[in-house]
Amino acid sequence: MIQDIRKYQQTNKDRYVFSLLIPSWNNLEYLKLCVGSIRKNSRLDLQIIVIANEGKDGTLEWLKNQPDIDFVHAETNIGICYGLNIARSLIKSDYVVYVNDDMYLLPDWDTELKSEIDSIGHKSFMLSATLIEPNDTGNSCVVVKDFGSDLESFREADLLKEYRQLSIPDWNGSTWPPNVVHIDLWDLVGGLSIEFSPGMYSDPDLSRKLYEAGVRYFKGKGNSLVYHFGSKSTRRVRKNTGRKTFLMKWGITSKTFTDLYLKKGEKFSGSIAEPKIDAITQLINKLKRLKNSL
Repeated sequence: MIQDIRKYQQTNKDRYVFSLLIPSWNNLEYLKLCVGSIRKNSRLDLQIIVIANEGKDGTLEWLKNQPDIDFVHAETNIGICYGLNIARSLIKSDYVVYVNDDMYLLPDWDTELKSEIDSIGHKSFMLSATLIEPNDTGNSCVVVKDFGSDLESFREADLLKEYRQLSIPDWNGSTWPPNVVHIDLWDLVGGLSIEFSPGMYSDPDLSRKLYEAGVRYFKGKGNSLVYHFGSKSTRRVRKNTGRKTFLMKWGITSKTFTDLYLKKGEKFSGSIAEPKIDAITQLINKLKRLKNSL
């Protein structure tokens, strides 16, 4: 695998405020829109790093002509976990931001996160932006408002007019991208865990690893907003059984972790306290783990 991966450091600045890691798999038009939104709507000095899996749709040629983008090219699809990890040596900032290529980042998304980081005053945190999605999937951390489910139906002008009205109160449970952690934390826990390759459930696993490392500040910023078309790459990939991997690794389901430990979707009230897991929930988790081990 490693011999089929090349890195391209095209930027010439030494330091940035954030380094954005964007995995992409033959998804050039969405990637262009994502990068375009970053260029247009961001205010801070940002490093864009794309992980181009295959790139057979013109992605590789396009990236080579973007001097403000560093990138990794893998001849085969190495997935999110390997992809984000191999990009580590390209990073030129203290903060790693993980972004999906089917996202449109709205004005001030970056300054809202940076302002929160400055107010925290330490490295032990994970922050997320708030997603706006066209369909209701039951995620309490998401704002549901349809501005288009694909590139053809995307109403960018309407989104830019209305997005400020869609801000919500800050919430508990930062897990899903766009998220940001300090580079020292990323290194401490080893980035994404490759046993979740190509990537399903690597997000809650990263949060769980951070939790084990002592992080108790998992905050979603309700006024850092990003439009998400929704799983334009993961629908095409052969998925790993991440739900089972998480259960067997940590002894609890990802839902137990995000709901009871991280208090997902609740109004943010500061660092989370140690959870009190009732006997029934403990028993259910033990039985599920036993069933999956058979």
